[in-house]
Amino acid sequence: MTSFDFSQVDVFAPSPMTGNPVAVVHDATGLSDEQMAAFASWTNLSETTFLLPPEDPGADYRLRIFTPGDELPFAGHPTLGSAHAWLERGGTPAGDGRVVQECGIGLVELRREGDRLAFRAPELLRSGPVDDATLGQAVEALGISEDRVLDVNWVDNGPGWLGLHLASAADVLAIRPDGAAMGDLRIGVIGPHAVAGPADYEVRAFVPSIGVDEDPVTGSLNAGFAVWLSGGALPADYTVRQGTVLGRRGDVRISTDHDGTRWVGGASRTLVRGAVEL
Repeated sequence: MTSFDFSQVDVFAPSPMTGNPVAVVHDATGLSDEQMAAFASWTNLSETTFLLPPEDPGADYRLRIFTPGDELPFAGHPTLGSAHAWLERGGTPAGDGRVVQECGIGLVELRREGDRLAFRAPELLRSGPVDDATLGQAVEALGISEDRVLDVNWVDNGPGWLGLHLASAADVLAIRPDGAAMGDLRIGVIGPHAVAGPADYEVRAFVPSIGVDEDPVTGSLNAGFAVWLSGGALPADYTVRQGTVLGRRGDVRISTDHDGTRWVGGASRTLVRGAVEL
């Protein structure tokens, strides 16, 4: 067996144990695909990541991201949590202070926003209209009426998200999903809170096909919604609460630069430090 440094980071967390944890294995060179997948299955977190030397000369490190049942080309809360863990252990960005991560979709840039990290929302790999049959399957699986759906779109930046914009945060919170009816769909929903609510919007994410019935807080989905809706149906800058039904208080911040670049940010804190024997 070989020992690897290990961190478990709470991401999008306004206080400890309120966000989405990610397990981070440092300097994971030498681990096979099978070992990575087995460890991710064992942690049973929505994502487990492995930090590796970069292959692209423009990157500071390379990241592989596993769910309990699959490998993802990109995911948001693992991006923030892994960058936090890498910096905490002495990682130094090669560029102008911004961290550049290499992963399955290419290079992802991160920056400091006060005491938070934020990643640049990737462009969508798939976007556009959703056929009637897929929308019908989605609303049936979510247990909602189609008239509560303001808009629907593919918002896939790697994980394969189907996004639904609902009429209200109450509609989002009332969902009681049927994972079997969802099949292979990976569905995200967003709806507005009333003025002076706990956040501007409520978000939920459902991915039973990869072993995660509901993700506590989801950076990639929020990035997809920002690319699709911010500056139009949603304002350029806004806040999201996610994980409410699961007893979490995920706090996601969306900001937009003057050139239209969208950033997804949140607080990260390491709750577990140690070593793992693999």
